[in-house]
Amino acid sequence: MHISLEVGDYLKHSCPVLAVGCFEEDGDLEWITRLDRAMEGRLLPLCRQEDFAGKLDKTKMVHSLGRLPAERILLIGLGKRKDFTVERLRRASGTMVQVLKKARLERGSSLLHSAAGDDTDKIRAVAEGALLGSYEFSQYKTASGEESAVAELTFLCHDKNVRTKVESFVAEAICVCEATFFARDLVSQPGNVATPAYLADKGLEMAAGYGIACRALERDELERLGMGAMLAVSRGSHEPPRFITLEYRSGKVKSRPIVLVGKGVTFDSGGISLKPRAGMERMKDDMAGAAAVLGTLKAAAALRLPLHLVGLVPAAENLPGGSAYKPGDVVTAMSGKTIEIVNTDAEGRLLLCDALYYAQRYHPAAIIDVATLTGACVVALGNVATGLMGNNSGLKRALTRAGEASGERLWELPLWEEYGELMKSDIADLKNAGGPTAGTISAGWFLQQFVGRSHWAHLDIAGTAWEEKGQPHIPKGATGVGVRLLIEYLRSIC
Repeated sequence: MHISLEVGDYLKHSCPVLAVGCFEEDGDLEWITRLDRAMEGRLLPLCRQEDFAGKLDKTKMVHSLGRLPAERILLIGLGKRKDFTVERLRRASGTMVQVLKKARLERGSSLLHSAAGDDTDKIRAVAEGALLGSYEFSQYKTASGEESAVAELTFLCHDKNVRTKVESFVAEAICVCEATFFARDLVSQPGNVATPAYLADKGLEMAAGYGIACRALERDELERLGMGAMLAVSRGSHEPPRFITLEYRSGKVKSRPIVLVGKGVTFDSGGISLKPRAGMERMKDDMAGAAAVLGTLKAAAALRLPLHLVGLVPAAENLPGGSAYKPGDVVTAMSGKTIEIVNTDAEGRLLLCDALYYAQRYHPAAIIDVATLTGACVVALGNVATGLMGNNSGLKRALTRAGEASGERLWELPLWEEYGELMKSDIADLKNAGGPTAGTISAGWFLQQFVGRSHWAHLDIAGTAWEEKGQPHIPKGATGVGVRLLIEYLRSIC
């Protein structure tokens, strides 16, 4: 989708459809009043009809019948004015794109960014919502769909003095959304395509395009490093593991790096502790944390953020087989800690514990790991919020603020020492699962044992990595969660 900016009077703007936002029971908005006069008083009564009335996500398409250069007016509900948020603006913009697609309209124009009276502050959210809502993963479909892609969107701005600033915001939104699409594409690929080697190749390819240093360590190098926990997970698969390292440094930045670690289980059958049949096809999304890290590096480099950033992606398949690791095994992590395996389906923390320990060699300012780690997080938070844990209150607050700003919200869970009792083993230093209670927290507590003194935060995206029903700006399927959140956080510390 191409987004352009036009400065001028929307009453004189020619387009197939002009999208405007409406609040509930609020007809005194300047643009609605002017449009109503141009429509000879026919617009306001339609805004107030019960089936629309400005309710959140409701829409109404009105033909101008030649009274305006715009052929149609698309009214989009924003809900109650007192409840207005930037996230609602993203939703409204996504709704706009969905309506245009269904109406097979390839071009449209928007006044949505004027909803709260500040063009420059809201334009990025409208651009993000439109772009995110336009996404479709159709690589494996041989027939074209019934809907048309929206090829061009024009934002109307009344003040030529802010044009440069608005264009900059739109350009930023495009960079971040393209990185989110990159992450969504990786997660959407089937497991027979997106193997650890494929993930490494995509990382190397992306890095080469943005001047990011990248390596993909193979099994023999992992053995030399002593990554026994990660290697144990990969033993049941014919697909060899990869440990992908990426490093982005802007200019002469000499600060200690932020290290991002993403879980990269490219398919998770549960191993010997086999998952139930129903829904197992979704387990191709168990590398959504890895996708988020790769997408964040891509966006950070595209935006030329002035910082030092490292990405670590431990990638492996978790399959049953003659050589697969078993319940009752004891493995030795890179740190030297021994881990009793009580559940081979608690494999993500085994990849992450070696990667988190490896991260300490960078002497990081902070470590943030992103992982579809526990089904317990879905039980606790559903698909609305990502679970947050960590050992530094400042880092957690900054991430929470970034979550609110980006719409990828976080909710903190405790990491009290009492939860460590669940992870004690009779025969090893730790066990890899703590039983049926506090599953998300005990997994976070386990990871904390491998971060040393580094400031660290853990993001459990098990519930937010995949959208089952579809939202206006998050179509059904992979969400690319984490990219926009992390970029918002990184912007805040630059």
